[in-house]
Amino acid sequence: MEPTINSAVFCGTMAEAPVFSHDNHGRRFYRFTLEVPRLSGVSDLLPVLAGEDVLAQAELNGGGALHITGQLRSFNSREGLRRRLVLSVFASQIENCDTEPLNDVCLTGSICRAPVFRRTPLGREICDLMLAVSRRYHRTDYVPCILWGKAAQEASLQPVGTRMELHGRLQSREYLKVFEDHSEQRVTYELSVTDAYLLAPEF
Repeated sequence: MEPTINSAVFCGTMAEAPVFSHDNHGRRFYRFTLEVPRLSGVSDLLPVLAGEDVLAQAELNGGGALHITGQLRSFNSREGLRRRLVLSVFASQIENCDTEPLNDVCLTGSICRAPVFRRTPLGREICDLMLAVSRRYHRTDYVPCILWGKAAQEASLQPVGTRMELHGRLQSREYLKVFEDHSEQRVTYELSVTDAYLLAPEF
């Protein structure tokens, strides 16, 4: 069995000070947003979860760039009778840096939902898929992914259970969630895939 890959590396600036999230077995965790500019000038605002010990690795008050290494993690958040997938960056290392912005994610996993192929109004081909990425202790992270062009065509033909290796950028995207009696502006996160590879089935 090939080892599962879940690797995420970013270089960006902290958008706000960390706030306490939760305590797990005596270890305190904090959340903050990392701002990572794209080449277009637009920035992705990425949610980061880090232990207090990891935050202590870097100087956070200087306002400089941070180099973060970690993994993508997901959990289901309950909203009344509904569940919503929440994605975040689980940081294992944080360092101060002076390098260019970086947003690099590599995942291996299995397609766990039938891919959805569509075209934009301008005719651009897109495929949405959900990748299930295994981790220790029989846990699984679910990562929404979006592929483009030829890669979108190929991915759309794959059945549930197909193993893939995906490389790309974690992006944030705003959308309007419409309910029966109101609507809300929300932010979702997905892996914008630049390279996709089909892998042999596991036995």
